Amino acid sequence: MPIAVHSEISPLRHVLLHRPGAELEHLYPDSLPRLLFDDIPFLEQARAEHDHFADILRQEGVKVSYLTDLTAEVLRQSEELRREFIRDFVRMSGIHNETVRERVEDVLYGYENVNDLVLKTMAGLAYDDVPGLQPRRLAAYAGREPQTFILEPIPNLYFTRDPFASIGKGVSLHHMYSPTRNRETIYGRYILTHHPDFAGTPFYYTPELPPSLEGGDILNLTNSVVMAGLSQRTGPGAVETLAGNLFRAEDSGIETVLVVLIPAKRAFMHLDTVFTQLNENTFVIHPGILAGLKIFALTPGPKGEPVIREESGRLEDVLARCLKQDKVTLVPCGGENRIASEREQWNDGSNTLCIRPGAVVVYDRNTITNELIEAEGIEIRKMPSSELSRGRGGPRCMSMPLVRADL
Repeated sequence: MPIAVHSEISPLRHVLLHRPGAELEHLYPDSLPRLLFDDIPFLEQARAEHDHFADILRQEGVKVSYLTDLTAEVLRQSEELRREFIRDFVRMSGIHNETVRERVEDVLYGYENVNDLVLKTMAGLAYDDVPGLQPRRLAAYAGREPQTFILEPIPNLYFTRDPFASIGKGVSLHHMYSPTRNRETIYGRYILTHHPDFAGTPFYYTPELPPSLEGGDILNLTNSVVMAGLSQRTGPGAVETLAGNLFRAEDSGIETVLVVLIPAKRAFMHLDTVFTQLNENTFVIHPGILAGLKIFALTPGPKGEPVIREESGRLEDVLARCLKQDKVTLVPCGGENRIASEREQWNDGSNTLCIRPGAVVVYDRNTITNELIEAEGIEIRKMPSSELSRGRGGPRCMSMPLVRADL
């Protein structure tokens, strides 16, 4: 089944998720800033919440695929492919000592069960897992750094939205903002290159390109208009490169990349943490980004190079023009109360996943925003979120649409 995503709101048919695993239990206080967490989720409850999320999607007729399963299906195809994956994974992990690298590869080669191998790469490899290997960095000898993992865990994996983004019939495969997340892209690359359902998928961006770009900053507004956020984790050079690649690709169909500049801060790390689409002409937005908001439109020049112009008017007016709607409504996350707005945005009140026009999945904890969304005639499917939200991402962050039906 090839990639087919031309909209944020058309009926969701196939989605990629990652059920949280042992990688969350390998978080510890000193590692939190480096691994981009503010707290340590309780794994058992996080899994129960994630299972509830998957059940909501299945009840809507959505096919749910898991990152671990698709990766394992790829690696079962041949011994050489499994060895290539291990070599690539260890290389991306930044181990420069050849002897250490060989020992780590040998340990991973020893996993006969491919599912166990995939889960181990995600959970992290401790020094105790590699016989005879002890921490040898000066920081460890000096007592300045706890040396627990030679391959650190990848706890952000349950946010499958970020390592790549479906755009039309292709994907952009990303160079992540933080080095701790760069290994996440290897799973998508192997699936999209080698899995029989996805092999041949065109890439509009690849991790070898240096500017950082993440999927939470890419929204498919129509089959010809993509919206991109300039955020903490996506830079202007990346957006220009992506736009040029889309314009020059014969099959992309993209004619405009609408760029929104949002504050480069952790609370607003991606565009979809402050802005998501609910139906044809309704969006939820964190009102804190509206003051002084700048919007640009990139369109193709004679050779496909992006031509930039600044858009005038309010965001809702620009959206109405792009979407060919008489009017666009912006629902304020948390309403008009600043404290409620900032609290519910922090808890991903403006990060919704549209499963069909006018029906979205939301976190149950954002009561004010949810009531305002319902007041616009939008159906909501509530999911529990006490633990998943500790990772700073909501239903859209946790889902990568692979197929949406045409409207």
